[in-house]
Amino acid sequence: MEPIFPLKELIGFTGNIYQITVAASRRAFQMSKINDPEVEKNSGKAVSIGARQLFCNKVSYRIEDESK
Repeated sequence: MEPIFPLKELIGFTGNIYQITVAASRRAFQMSKINDPEVEKNSGKAVSIGARQLFCNKVSYRIEDESK
């Protein structure tokens, strides 16, 4: 069984931890709003699922330019 939170990927992550944390939180919000069955399957751990999806490159994120 695959762990819910990707600790190995987190330890080796060299990017901006704040940015990926915000992205995981936003992904969790998206999944909660659409009632994603994966959230219910994993006891409602939407943030952990969102983080796993980001670290495993199942979803991606981009930083918007705030000056626009």
